[in-house]
Amino acid sequence: MASRKRLVAALTVFLLVFVIGVAGFKILGGPEWTILDAMYMTVITVATVGYGEVHDLSAHPAARAFGVVYVILCLGTIAFAVSSMTAFVVEGELRNILGRHKMEKAIAHLGNHYIVCGSDETAQTVVQELLQTKKPFLVVDPSAERMEKMKTLGEIAWILGDPSEDDVLRKAGIGRARGILCLLPSDEANLFVVVTAKSLNPAIRVVAKGIDVRSHDKMKKAGADSVISPAFIGGMRMVSEMVRPATTTFLDLMLRERGRVLRFDEVTVPPGSPLAGKTVGEADFESRTGALFVARRRGGGKDFDFNPGKNARIEAGDVLVFIAAPEMIAGLEKIAGGPEKPVAA
Repeated sequence: MASRKRLVAALTVFLLVFVIGVAGFKILGGPEWTILDAMYMTVITVATVGYGEVHDLSAHPAARAFGVVYVILCLGTIAFAVSSMTAFVVEGELRNILGRHKMEKAIAHLGNHYIVCGSDETAQTVVQELLQTKKPFLVVDPSAERMEKMKTLGEIAWILGDPSEDDVLRKAGIGRARGILCLLPSDEANLFVVVTAKSLNPAIRVVAKGIDVRSHDKMKKAGADSVISPAFIGGMRMVSEMVRPATTTFLDLMLRERGRVLRFDEVTVPPGSPLAGKTVGEADFESRTGALFVARRRGGGKDFDFNPGKNARIEAGDVLVFIAAPEMIAGLEKIAGGPEKPVAA
């Protein structure tokens, strides 16, 4: 940032010196000097090409004295400009600007993605999971310092700004996004993001972090589809470690195994899907994709049918739950005839 300010200052000084040169040669050179003559004399003086005087200045000693002083001024200005440009390039500012421009173009082409608001430890865990499962996403946070820590997790798209502001969320592609995760440090900040997100895209799925359980109802009334309490999740995990250690270990291995990423994931059967009307046996998910079909929720319903038999019939609107790797889910989306999930962040 310092080198960028220095470069802007150098360009400003350079422009000022140029204007001084044009004005000086025009005023002191005599009536025969036009603005174009003064500009030309200024350029060849700054460039030190030595083409000679445009008009004879022997009768104008003040103009020649000005020329001498101006050459010295130009040398100092050029030295300052060159050093500023060198610092700008060496310190990576140019690279950062080009990289930011490239990222903005990539963000503009994102669709069906997730917006992560925040960069604390919870948000970092979310980002690691999205990276590992190859979901498209970007991070929005107002803190440059926290964002630098976030960028150490991997190659991520990010926007520096307040996610409760309309313009910031529009820049993040809120209208094209699949979902938004509100993970800011306070319940008040997350509530503002929920309200803003729903006002810009009423159909988007919103998952918010709620630290105080008393804030959960307010967030849901504001439009949050789900509110998660870190304290509740942490407590449930500790109980599981105590009373179901083997099951917890299995889930940990499934979630943290680097060589093979397996997750519980879901596929919605869209209207007109080739799966609609078929039985589970006819769909034959496991042999076609390797995914393990574990549950189904009827369209519009809340209850799940666990381990449906091969004769269970699939209908449009059903939500099918699998244990699968990201590439398996992409294959299942294709079979279902719905929008295939992008697999690159």
